Amino acid sequence: MKRGSGILLHISSLPGSYGIGTFGKEAYSFVDFLKEAKQQYWQILPLCPTSFGDSPYQSPSAFALNPYFIDPELLEESGLLVKEDYQELDFGENPHLVDYNKIYVNKETLLRKAFARRELITSEKFNLFLQAQQFWLYDYALYMALKGHFGGQSWEYWDEDIKHRDSQALLHYQELYNKEIEYFQFVQYIVYMQWNSLKSYANRQGIQIIGDIPIYASADSADTWSHSSSGIFQFNRDLTPICVAGCPPDYFSEDGQYWGNTLYDWQKNRDTGYNWWLRRIKSALTTYDWVRIDHFRGFESYWEVPYGSPTAAYGSWKSGPGMDFIDAMKKTFETESSKGLNIIAEDLGYMTEQVRDFLKQSGFPGMKVLGFAFDSVSDNDHLPHNYYTNTIAYTGAHDNETVLGWFAQATADQRDFAQKYLKLDEAEGYHWGFIRGAMSSVSILAIAPMQDYLGLGSEARMNTPSTLGGTNWCWRMQTGANSGELAKKIAELTHRYARD
Repeated sequence: MKRGSGILLHISSLPGSYGIGTFGKEAYSFVDFLKEAKQQYWQILPLCPTSFGDSPYQSPSAFALNPYFIDPELLEESGLLVKEDYQELDFGENPHLVDYNKIYVNKETLLRKAFARRELITSEKFNLFLQAQQFWLYDYALYMALKGHFGGQSWEYWDEDIKHRDSQALLHYQELYNKEIEYFQFVQYIVYMQWNSLKSYANRQGIQIIGDIPIYASADSADTWSHSSSGIFQFNRDLTPICVAGCPPDYFSEDGQYWGNTLYDWQKNRDTGYNWWLRRIKSALTTYDWVRIDHFRGFESYWEVPYGSPTAAYGSWKSGPGMDFIDAMKKTFETESSKGLNIIAEDLGYMTEQVRDFLKQSGFPGMKVLGFAFDSVSDNDHLPHNYYTNTIAYTGAHDNETVLGWFAQATADQRDFAQKYLKLDEAEGYHWGFIRGAMSSVSILAIAPMQDYLGLGSEARMNTPSTLGGTNWCWRMQTGANSGELAKKIAELTHRYARD
């Protein structure tokens, strides 16, 4: 990684006519905007499917991609749809917010129509895709078919025979839902093909994709169900979780965050050579150019919460696999891949000297966030004078307020500190002053969310941790906001600080 910069904008936040951002023309237009703005990186959130709560960090699969991002116009170009199939569908009335309920219903309608014409796709390419993704795809497709059979319930509430993956039950449902399984495989083929085309275009324009994966699999997922008897996840004999993931009380929540993800049995993972994890990393490194691992510190130590606890405050710290796992990754991918192990460590939250030492030993760049910097403490790790080269400087991340949203809610002392430290003034714009602070730092990479480049307030916040619903994960950029004028201004700033 050389000195550079990028923009954080999730696919869902792209503008367009279909209720949510897609892998279609607006995505290609954004790549062109990035190139014009002299950016080398496009950072996105996890591309995995979403479910209840719409969070990309709680997914039914650690390997699948989100069908919501399939573009109808591209399906029409391939002959799988005609305009009449999608032009009159209701994808939501507000072009600035995703209506997930309408997307859920109407994208399904659209994809079923495409599936009815599946004979138009090349069977050889489809079969090659099935073969390449065989580690996870069939189990995922069967899991999704079973979700439909059981009315959308979590697999822990399914009938005991299929919950425990009894061989006769598996055979029964595989035969019963053979066509439905093919449907979910077909959908993944389409979404992967559209994404791969977009990523290839970005790479040809000199833009690398920074993807994102959550450290934990969702409790209700094809991953936990299909590997429930392998021992790599912490389950009781009746397949209820023993403990679940979360984080202790912190900046975001005085009760901590009860994520509810099933925890790993790290000893069992070690015994298997970290097979599931290495396959997951390989998949992510193929899907993206760089992989940001959310809650990276969980590999050093993690917050374990007894299943069913009222809040995450009832948890305790446990040791993770540490450098044993990192060394296993490096041994696998630094020899197999010519591009090496392109990992970014999300190291935010409660930090200890052990976590700092672990990050240093890993060699992966960590994160610095200006939105956390101005608590009037000069040794704050997030103040730019404390940065070092092997870090990524952010104005904010998806869980933060926008810069202007932060200013509206900060204390008078915090605002005063920020204004003096960054020499902010209204003529430049406070958000541009924050971006300048990140760009001018020694960090190898500087990234700002698109919301900050657009100077938006709290209305454009992507997510508020420890909350569910509302406008979380819903914000969308206005059509035309990524203008040539803005690209020119970003390019000038990028050049000024030698990031082009």
